[in-house]
Amino acid sequence: MRLPSTILYFPLSLLLMAAASAAPQSKQQRKPEEKRAADSVALISPEVRSDHSVTFRFRAPNAQQVNLALEGAEPEAMRKDDQGVWSITTSPLVPDYYGYSFVADGVRLIDPSNPSLTPNLLSMSSAVHVPGSLSLPWEVNDVPHGEIHHHFYKSAAAHDDRDYYVYTPPKYDATAKQSYPVLYLLHGYSDDASGWTAVGHANVILDNLIAQGKAKPMIVVMPLGYGTMKFVLQGWDSWSHADLRDKNFKLFTEALLTEVMPRVESEYRITKDRNARAIAGLSMGGSESLLTGLNNLDKFSWVGAFSSGGIPDDFQKDFPSLDVKANQQLHLLWIACGTEDHLITVNRNLRGWLTTKGVKHADIETPGMHTWMVWRRNLAEFAGQLFR
Repeated sequence: MRLPSTILYFPLSLLLMAAASAAPQSKQQRKPEEKRAADSVALISPEVRSDHSVTFRFRAPNAQQVNLALEGAEPEAMRKDDQGVWSITTSPLVPDYYGYSFVADGVRLIDPSNPSLTPNLLSMSSAVHVPGSLSLPWEVNDVPHGEIHHHFYKSAAAHDDRDYYVYTPPKYDATAKQSYPVLYLLHGYSDDASGWTAVGHANVILDNLIAQGKAKPMIVVMPLGYGTMKFVLQGWDSWSHADLRDKNFKLFTEALLTEVMPRVESEYRITKDRNARAIAGLSMGGSESLLTGLNNLDKFSWVGAFSSGGIPDDFQKDFPSLDVKANQQLHLLWIACGTEDHLITVNRNLRGWLTTKGVKHADIETPGMHTWMVWRRNLAEFAGQLFR
């Protein structure tokens, strides 16, 4: 938070000494310079306690109401003290990473006391880590680590400049003869290409799984998940425009198959075999994984969808050629969703339709809402089943 210009050069220690030596005064009698000194004291927020509860603090003396919006929970009202600081302490939280924001008089804000942020194209939020056992797949351990590579290119399909990320596993050597299977991992709506590493900690999860022998060493490619940026620039209302939604999905598949895949599979030591190629994603990325993977079984034999959203119930229209013969090509079709997720119904309907078509698939339902806490666990479980 920037200090008021009138006290930028006045020693804070002198202000605090003066405030301590002054006689007690009422709020109405407090001198302006004392109020400025109180406002300049840094807040500790978030404060993670030993019992895994977290205290959040936010200075907003003129706000009438402030709520904490914590990922995976309903908004909760915060209380204001006589210094104009709003605070709340949660009940103990399950160890994980949580996104959160403050809603002050209806306006969503990040925590100005916290430098940790979750990138997002529509609604950036702050982040808090409630540390847990090192056995949790997203906790950083003393194990060999892979590398994250950031690439940029001009897309002919999307008519723009875009990026993608590539995770290479520990001991990857670009000059060696060894090749690796590949997972194309897709983010959700409003995320950008960094979502799975910056928020999902996919690289940490893969590091731990590979070190423990729970996952095969693999390369993970994380592209920008929009076929057209108009789909995200119009905000959440984009989903009500069927033509724009379909165009977004169609152009994304084109960009992935004709631009990203040829690039990475020529630049990295990737096994060019459908049996060594997987695709998975969350929310919008889950739908893109299904649409791209199941309609291109000559290229993918492993398909995962986490909390898929955006596919209408007319599944025959989106998967016109899918039938029982797909079982001969699919090593795994893995469809997961949290039981408290608003998308659970459409995912159940999809699995029911697949059953009527005779297509084998794994039905995965776990506790949880439409949150990264669910998707990190989905990735850890799905990745451990690949390429075996």
